[in-house]
Amino acid sequence: MPKHSVELIISELKSKEILSQFTKEELEILDKEMKEIHYEKGQEIIHEGYKPTGIYGMLHGTAKLYRSGFNGKEQILRFVKKGDIVGYRSLLGGETFSASCTVLDDVTVVYIPEIIFHKLLEVSSKVSFDVLKKISQDLGEAGKTITLLAQKTVRERLAEILLLLENKLGIDNEGFIKISLTREEMANLIGTATESAIRLISEFKTDGLIEVEGRRIKILGHRKLTRLGHVTL
Repeated sequence: MPKHSVELIISELKSKEILSQFTKEELEILDKEMKEIHYEKGQEIIHEGYKPTGIYGMLHGTAKLYRSGFNGKEQILRFVKKGDIVGYRSLLGGETFSASCTVLDDVTVVYIPEIIFHKLLEVSSKVSFDVLKKISQDLGEAGKTITLLAQKTVRERLAEILLLLENKLGIDNEGFIKISLTREEMANLIGTATESAIRLISEFKTDGLIEVEGRRIKILGHRKLTRLGHVTL
């Protein structure tokens, strides 16, 4: 089974072959600055507009990546979970963070300083290829988001988003999608007003497509949602 990005990075940073190519100063930075950090729900991991000093690897939990619009309204870009890395694109591009990342449930990350990440890309073909693949996947997701918002109705967008969330984040023991979103966050995801999102979720529930328990949602009609959203997962 292939390793997730974070698992691969940690594994390579324990490899004697890889570490033998680090300078004494780089090894000291690795020892002193690479660390695990715990965040509670609502805390920020990165903030839009700030300069990155390293990357963050998700060891546990879920967070959302989003941008703030001119009116202060959030536009959720995607969700990150265990195994994902955050902040790498801005770091590699020499830019400030283009989005913020806020914790949705308790999260543990591993912080990897910029100099260590850059060195690892130089000496580990495995990590370099994995990051390149990750960038390609993110670009693909961005393209799908543009198509989703531009060409589909709000009802179709909700159907697709629910299926994508389940596919990406998984379900708990009761079958509910492993994420708790407010109705406002759901509205931001599908690009509509909160009132419209509330009405659509209620309609989906009435139609037997989903089960709703507070903020939790369980998909009951996968085939119907797939047809409704014209989804290919």
